[in-house]
Amino acid sequence: MYIYQRLRDLREDFDLTQEKAAKILGITTQQYQLYESGKREMPMHHFITLAKFYNVSLDYLAGILSEPRKFK
Repeated sequence: MYIYQRLRDLREDFDLTQEKAAKILGITTQQYQLYESGKREMPMHHFITLAKFYNVSLDYLAGILSEPRKFK
């Protein structure tokens, strides 16, 4: 699974819009759309922020693990 698909799946699981996800990261909706579509790489500090918000491990967020683990 690609990272951008996992980003979208988690966002939808939490019933968030792209606009709300962007606000969590402190970026524009357009920037977030580029990350989620895979057209732009997301900085590591945004991955950490989202992993904490969604309470999942970075390996799950990155698509390495298929089952979520809590963020530690």
